[in-house]
Amino acid sequence: MPKAEIAWKRVTEDGEKLQVYARHVGREYHFFHRAKRFDVWQRVKEPPVEDWLELLDAVQRLVNRRRYQPDDEELLRRQIRERFPAAGV
Repeated sequence: MPKAEIAWKRVTEDGEKLQVYARHVGREYHFFHRAKRFDVWQRVKEPPVEDWLELLDAVQRLVNRRRYQPDDEELLRRQIRERFPAAGV
């Protein structure tokens, strides 16, 4: 997987399993999800706060491994604070 993509799995409130990935494009992140392995990836226009926090966790781990810069983590934190002020990031 390219450096600009980070993937994870999560379960929705309905109990449906989703594969999710975020692609870093410029200064933004584009989120995609699919239910099963051979389904087509669907772009998510307004990803939930859980996806943003999962992405932040992954970026923090990649900063420790020196695959991302600390500035990337701060930019992501700023984007989360703008979209979800109640998240407390």
